[in-house]
Amino acid sequence: MLMMANNIFPDKTEHSNELNKGILASLPIFIGYIPVAITFGLLAKATGLTLLESFLFSALVFAGASQFMALQLISLGVAHLQIIAITFIMNFRHFLMSSYLSTLFPTHEHHWLPFISFGITDESFAYFSTQKQNQKKHFILGLQYSAYISWVGGTVIGYLFGAIIPPIIQASMGITLYALFIALLIPEAKKFYPAAITAGIGGFIHSLLTWLQVFSTGWNIIIAIFSAAVLGALLMGQDEEEAQ
Repeated sequence: MLMMANNIFPDKTEHSNELNKGILASLPIFIGYIPVAITFGLLAKATGLTLLESFLFSALVFAGASQFMALQLISLGVAHLQIIAITFIMNFRHFLMSSYLSTLFPTHEHHWLPFISFGITDESFAYFSTQKQNQKKHFILGLQYSAYISWVGGTVIGYLFGAIIPPIIQASMGITLYALFIALLIPEAKKFYPAAITAGIGGFIHSLLTWLQVFSTGWNIIIAIFSAAVLGALLMGQDEEEAQ
């Protein structure tokens, strides 16, 4: 990856240095994405997707949690429009993250925003929001698209070579979705109790709707997400008022 960056910027300008720094900073994310992406490729094949469909899924969506959720919904036979709606809702936070990143660049650099916005993930945004000194566009692009290569490449590897993995390990990979959600939830819940309450409310509503069997699986998820989001917003607003 460093060689690729040097080919793009052979004169070792400030831009190439920032790109190289971003690539190096991405290594923890790059390494962390590989096993999850391999699992996605393996599950995509088991769900019945072709190699091209699996590749495009990761290349165009690039949102791990949403992709795993969509696979699960596909396997359950949920309608396509409902899957799209659920994926849209789950990724709505990307609007907020993109809005924040757009404030980092002057107007004459806004032509970079589509590329930067596409590359946003929870992990990369967490890095940028805490590392104020590393918010230059070439650093951001280097970090984001190294992670992107890891995710898309891992998906293809999982699809093509996942069968080599021992069956007992393949079976255990089915919990990757839940582990991914828990890994995102627990740190936030420890810092901010309304997040834990909101997650609990969402889980309870979904469990109740599933038990009542009034709506389809897709609508159960949509209703649970919206209900938990509204109640969570009320809780967070109340928490801010008490803090004042």
